[in-house]
Amino acid sequence: MATNLLTPDELSALAEGVQDGSIPVDTGFNTTARVKKHDLASEDSSLGVNVTSLDMINERFIRMFRLGLVEMLRSSPKVNPTQVQIVRFGDYLKGLQAPMSVNVIRMNPLRGYSIVVLDPTVVFSSLDSFFGGFGKGVGQLPSGRLFTPTETRIINMILEVFFRCLKEAWSPVLPLEFELVNSEINPQFAQIADENDLVILSRFEAENGLEARGFFDLVYPYASLKPIRELLRSRVQTGDGNEESDKQWADELAVAVNSASLELRVVLGAIETSFGQIEAMEEGDILFFKKPEYARMLVNGMPAFDVQSGSVGAQTAVQIERACIPNLQ
Repeated sequence: MATNLLTPDELSALAEGVQDGSIPVDTGFNTTARVKKHDLASEDSSLGVNVTSLDMINERFIRMFRLGLVEMLRSSPKVNPTQVQIVRFGDYLKGLQAPMSVNVIRMNPLRGYSIVVLDPTVVFSSLDSFFGGFGKGVGQLPSGRLFTPTETRIINMILEVFFRCLKEAWSPVLPLEFELVNSEINPQFAQIADENDLVILSRFEAENGLEARGFFDLVYPYASLKPIRELLRSRVQTGDGNEESDKQWADELAVAVNSASLELRVVLGAIETSFGQIEAMEEGDILFFKKPEYARMLVNGMPAFDVQSGSVGAQTAVQIERACIPNLQ
């Protein structure tokens, strides 16, 4: 059995000497070294997935998802994305309470499983709207309460719209195929990662009427997106520019711009004078000025072209010589 090398009195005297400074404590090797705590079992999220790109994907997804819900529910619920977060899976599960619609999915070719979690308020509000109601939600449900076949059908319809829109939102980055693996009501049973593993949380807040407010989550395992982090770091475009809707929008915009009305004004010359001289002018006075090489054509008050003034037949006309280069200094 080990015993202390110092007596209690000696230990007390040593502690007092350290506190009052009579015993130096800054002696030894590497006294200026600084240490930083690091857990080898944890992942460093600062060197991996670019969540800004995921925010852009979510913005594109939510625009299409709103339209999909309008077609399905014949109502216009408000759905807004929140900022993407990187959290530990165990911490995320602590904020959920059964029953919920927890759907484990595969996002091929991404490895691993992801989950889509629907708040019961979203489910019951959608059910009420689908059958012609006002989109009322639901209060607290018993933890073991299962979803009925009708409610399950509504959940599957929401997931179909969800997968279709998310596939389109991801298409500029990576073509994805979605597969529903299984569904649970208790989030604790959807173990797509260990409690200490990092996951990427995309939460969307939904509101249908004054009372029905809920959310739905899309949770990616952090490890599933790391292989494509270079793709996410690159610029995420909102489309490839070849979609029929984009071409139609561009054509309509061109027609609208080309038919816009503009005011053209040609300035033949300019004179600098004073208010006093202007006030003293009388009928018959002559103003002398040096005519510039070119007149200046203004479009809505902005200089656009240098022109030559003249006539064509009985009409006064100008001929464009060159475009004006604005002085940016």
